[in-house]
Amino acid sequence: MEPMKPMEPMKPMEPMKPMDGGDAWWPKDLGSPASSGSQNGMRYAFFPDKKRLLVETDGKVKTYDSGDHRISGVQQAGGGSATFSDANGTVDLKDLKAVD
Repeated sequence: MEPMKPMEPMKPMEPMKPMDGGDAWWPKDLGSPASSGSQNGMRYAFFPDKKRLLVETDGKVKTYDSGDHRISGVQQAGGGSATFSDANGTVDLKDLKAVD
């Protein structure tokens, strides 16, 4: 029987590469959103400097005037209108003005 050979020392691991965030689904002129997320097949991105909230549903993007709201999250009841979290409570999507 042949004696066991010593194990080779472990080689250092390569550092992880950053994940690709993918392409933005909003116009580049809006910059980076302050908050974004998705729920139940809908996704949103909020741009406070431009006072814009973009909502994508079924591949269609709608732009809303967010006014003085500071959107930080979304809550969506099954099949109902989306409600967004705001520093002062909640904002219903149907209460925001859609812009072209």
